[in-house]
Amino acid sequence: MNVKVPFYKYHGAGNDFVIIDRSEVSFELNAKQIKQICERRYGVGADGLMFYDCHNELDFKMMYFNSDGSESSFCGNGARCIVQFGIDHKGLSDAITFDFNGTPLGAKRKDHLIEINMSNVSRVERLDNDNLFLDTGSPHQIVWVTEVDKIEVESQGRALRYAFSPAGCNVNFVELLGKNKLAIRTYERGVEAETHACGTGITAAAIAAYFDQKIAATEIELNAVGGMLWVRFEPSDSGFVNVYLTGPAIHVFTGVIDLE
Repeated sequence: MNVKVPFYKYHGAGNDFVIIDRSEVSFELNAKQIKQICERRYGVGADGLMFYDCHNELDFKMMYFNSDGSESSFCGNGARCIVQFGIDHKGLSDAITFDFNGTPLGAKRKDHLIEINMSNVSRVERLDNDNLFLDTGSPHQIVWVTEVDKIEVESQGRALRYAFSPAGCNVNFVELLGKNKLAIRTYERGVEAETHACGTGITAAAIAAYFDQKIAATEIELNAVGGMLWVRFEPSDSGFVNVYLTGPAIHVFTGVIDLE
């Protein structure tokens, strides 16, 4: 028996998502159905899927799933998009609080952009291959390169995906462009491909550039495949705090999909 599922399509710098409002869907979706929705040739097409749900104390609750149907760790661009959904369709104000996996997070609108408060980063590790590893809500490996446009992201990213742990991590290829500017391309686990932007990866790259003394600024501009994003943070004795990610969040279209 087929079921009809209303959805909203958004993207943040080309990192695209399907958003489902729990108030409009009274049943649970399984991993196969989530994967079907995210498939680009047979579904809506997306890097991930999010549920917007009610919350007793905060503005809403966010749940995030990879395009392969698996539940995922935090997604920075997804968070910005679901905040924009709340502004567009739920009447939220410019200052917003939401829950992800029991952690309260903050966001606000800045002109035509959305800024979210990312997790603090307690440590940056150097791996045996001299790459850096840090967790910004999702685990990321940073690989410094000189010509990021020439990198074969999918083959090289796949080769490094499990270099740090059995659970695997995202792999970011990052090029220094100037005193406070980076270019980045990311291989994302769960998508198992390059995405046009990755919010947690962009945040990881900015902090790694400061940690590795490649950039002295604490406000950094990053050029992803899908557009520009900005990260600011404060170094502290415990790592990095007051970490913010800013970028566009765009409503693409709204529709209904039939699922088996």
